[in-house]
Amino acid sequence: MHFSIPDTQEFGPDNSGSSFTGFNIHINGSFHCCLRYKQLHSLHEQLKRSLPTLALPSFPPKKLLPLTPNQIEQRRISLERYIQLVGQDPVLCRSELLRAFLLNAQQESSFTECREVSLDVFLMNGYRILTKAFTTDCSSKVLEKACSLIDLPKEYTYYFSLYLVRNETNGDVAISKKLMDFEAPHISQKQWEDCKIVIRTSYWDANYDLELMRDRIALNLLYIQALSDVERGWILTTRDLNEQLTELQARGNKREYLEIVRKLPLYGCLQFPRVCVDYPQPNTMATVIIGNRELNLLTHYGKKIQETKFKVTRIRCWRVTTIHNNEEISSNSSSESRGDPSNNLELSFEYLMAKNQLKWITIYSEQSMLMSVCLQSIVDELLNQKNGSDINNIQTHQAEFAPLSYIRRDGSNYYITDSSSTDTLSSISDSNSTSNQPSNNGSGNHPTTNNGTSSSYIRRKLKEFNTTVRFKSGKDSVHNEAFEWIGDDDL
Repeated sequence: MHFSIPDTQEFGPDNSGSSFTGFNIHINGSFHCCLRYKQLHSLHEQLKRSLPTLALPSFPPKKLLPLTPNQIEQRRISLERYIQLVGQDPVLCRSELLRAFLLNAQQESSFTECREVSLDVFLMNGYRILTKAFTTDCSSKVLEKACSLIDLPKEYTYYFSLYLVRNETNGDVAISKKLMDFEAPHISQKQWEDCKIVIRTSYWDANYDLELMRDRIALNLLYIQALSDVERGWILTTRDLNEQLTELQARGNKREYLEIVRKLPLYGCLQFPRVCVDYPQPNTMATVIIGNRELNLLTHYGKKIQETKFKVTRIRCWRVTTIHNNEEISSNSSSESRGDPSNNLELSFEYLMAKNQLKWITIYSEQSMLMSVCLQSIVDELLNQKNGSDINNIQTHQAEFAPLSYIRRDGSNYYITDSSSTDTLSSISDSNSTSNQPSNNGSGNHPTTNNGTSSSYIRRKLKEFNTTVRFKSGKDSVHNEAFEWIGDDDL
């Protein structure tokens, strides 16, 4: 989870009559919310109470007098460093309290009232699932509701995730981002124009397919995704194999179709639009494909395609950098604002080309942050399996609910408990709640569709896949923990 605070904005008087500064927080490359100092300070204090044995980063000190412009800039830098350290900590970034805080912050910053709407959720073949959801429902709730409408068994729900996907002008499909549980799909979709919400698998190891293929509905979802990927050229086939697959499709033999496609090299991968890379030569145009524990570059030379494979376990580290007006700025200090043509991203990774030979390779792409998140999730999956996770089942980690006292920008408080049927503000204009009196007012607009046990189960499931972009020791590179496995026999 990569945080940045690239800029600020000024607000008029709050309930106390004072004007204040809002800090624009970006997560994984896109704007998420605008928060004032006292809101982040409240989060810090609650994290300290909920995790008393964990050493939290130091929070920037308060100032007694109004801040000068230079002091505001220094506070922005300090807050950015603080929230980045929170996002880098594997315990803090998976905190239930942090997730609920960010979800509420997104709702408040987007001025979204909590109400029920019809949300279109699609499969990869364009099939629409008309889902009744609330505007502030987090991604896990929307996913569960959509999957229940197609009768997918609950135990298979979190083998899948929600993604924002857009159709390119040339007819191609591009995956813009994976929707995480600290955001509401209804709100995020509005911020990303021309994108639709799509269900795809949430894992990388094709062995997880074996469990899904035991169920008719889950098998059908896998088949639809595979069929779509073949038709779009995301999975490469020969002419003879394509004819065989077409015949199986015509006969409706989904299982045999999947058995064949699962053995193909690019099955289960995410493909990104053609971009400029500096390998094997500068200014080379290539298609980036991530999956199968690899990052692949497909370089086009006329009618010929050259494939270069980079194993994830041989990537020592990687970093995402934002370029502003031809000046490079570390991704630790700034981030992409989607739609701003002055911002360009690049993903650089240090690769073990041969024994004792490391080389930096750079990909210039507006989707560099998504590529980074994909790399980290592959590493997370590898480490989970190394630590004994069953290859045929997605494991869960139990997390206790932490009540949240959310302070709005106007200074009013809202208290969320585990008994509330929603974990977001019931109304962004309601300021009658107090920090001292717990209230379930947030449940007034939400009917209880699941009991408390089911709700906690949903959140525990997501812990396995809430991937983070981590920066070690204040450096601007992500250290690949899986790289440490490499021995001489692997080279």
